Amino acid sequence: MIPTLIIAWIVFTILWKILKTTISNALTVAAIIVLLQVGFGITPQDIWHQVIQFAQTLSQIRVNK
Repeated sequence: MIPTLIIAWIVFTILWKILKTTISNALTVAAIIVLLQVGFGITPQDIWHQVIQFAQTLSQIRVNK
C-alpha cells in the first residue's frame, strides 16, 4: 500500500509540474501575441505565415546541402 502511494505521489508531482509549465508557456505566448497585435498590428495569421515560411526555408537549406 505504501509503495503504491509513493509512486502515485511521484507521478502526480511530475504531472503537476508539466501542467504548470504548459500553462505558463501558453500564457506567455498569448501575451506576446497580444502585445504584437496591439503594438505593431501583427496578427496571429502573420506570425503563422512567417513560421511556415521559416520551416520551408530550413527544409530547402537541408535539401541543398
